[in-house]
Amino acid sequence: MLPLLAFVGCSEPAEQQSNEPASGQSSEAKPEPTEPIESEQKPESKPKPAPKKPVDLSVADEFKIVDPPQILTSEEVEAGWISLFDGRTLFGWESNNDIGWSVVEGMIEPDADAEGISVLSTTSLFTDYELIVEFKASEGCNSAVFLRTSANPPNPTDECYELNICDSHESFKTGGIVGRAKPLEEVNHEGEWQTFHVTAEGNHLTAELDGIKVLDYMDDAEKPLLTGRIGLQKNAGSIQFRKIILKPINMNPLFAGENLEGWRVVPGSDSSFEVTEGTIAVKGGQDFGRGFLETEQTWDDFLLQLKVKTNGEALNSGIFFRAEEGTAEAPSNGYEMQIQNGIKEGDRQQPVDHGTGAIFRRTFARWINANDHEWFSMTLNTSGPHMAVWVNGLQVTDWTDTRPEDPNPRKGLRTEAGHISIQGHDPTTDLNFKEIQIQSLQGE
Repeated sequence: MLPLLAFVGCSEPAEQQSNEPASGQSSEAKPEPTEPIESEQKPESKPKPAPKKPVDLSVADEFKIVDPPQILTSEEVEAGWISLFDGRTLFGWESNNDIGWSVVEGMIEPDADAEGISVLSTTSLFTDYELIVEFKASEGCNSAVFLRTSANPPNPTDECYELNICDSHESFKTGGIVGRAKPLEEVNHEGEWQTFHVTAEGNHLTAELDGIKVLDYMDDAEKPLLTGRIGLQKNAGSIQFRKIILKPINMNPLFAGENLEGWRVVPGSDSSFEVTEGTIAVKGGQDFGRGFLETEQTWDDFLLQLKVKTNGEALNSGIFFRAEEGTAEAPSNGYEMQIQNGIKEGDRQQPVDHGTGAIFRRTFARWINANDHEWFSMTLNTSGPHMAVWVNGLQVTDWTDTRPEDPNPRKGLRTEAGHISIQGHDPTTDLNFKEIQIQSLQGE
């Protein structure tokens, strides 16, 4: 876990809140002025707050530095879980209407007094996964967890899997899929904290409620829902959500630890890429040091997970994606998920050179949630123009590319398939990569 930081008198704002470039060494030899940095925040999608004042500790005040929240255990991080809710903010979520959602004492709550129905959904899409959701529903509450949903499903019965939370529902009580499957058992625990453990695998959905199996549903439709958002519904009564974590399953290995089959070194590279003790060891050459190892296959919408270790202080590297095929003249025309654990003034909200988990030149990582000399996990989720990154299970980037389309992601939006590549940055490069795996997303 990350060490606790507690500094007094630091009032400099976190760099990710600025549109100015970070200081320090750039991740590219010659920055291109045609690539303006864009904020990862999307004002038009921010939900309106509920009347209660939300607890938001995501921004350090002038008296102390606030550490990143640690929702997951080290064992959960190691197993590939990511947290969809950071316990402090609604980062990575958006509401489908004006009904307020807020964070109160570490819990997500809708405005229970507001009239109407609302859905708060993740900005990212997911396909096959395990999902754990902790919730507490008041007596007579009508709510739900939406699985594989769109942002605003007009007809949830047909356009998502609505895992119901309503002990008083006439037909589909808590644990059933509204309009599709009644719960296998009735578990009536209104007013208490309860836990859903869902598995979504292809057209097969199962769920346990407090350890009791309540759902085993097979969607035999010609076109079952295979990909979508995670949604929280407000219908009637009071509902609270807290721990919301997800683990992608059915991942396909890009590197299995034995050889570099399926990869190729980009021509002109001055970095070495060798398989050592089940990892890809990347070291910079003594000339200019730059080099790239790219996949032979291409991907468009996908979820990527890997583990990284930097063997030096504030080393620079990156994972490029949706990239054009690398050449000696243009080795890395793609988006870059940055690797750089440096911070300023001991503040993990002030990244050096955009920070680990940023989309380089586009966003700043909201937290540096990794340490040099230690293995850390990275999860990249990209669908259409939207991109999100988790580091050690904490979401640090949520960004939509609104630029005009261009085959070269350095110049504009690219949604078509491209290569994935590992960067050797400079002569100081010394990193290891392992457990690289990918999952195709099939669209919303």
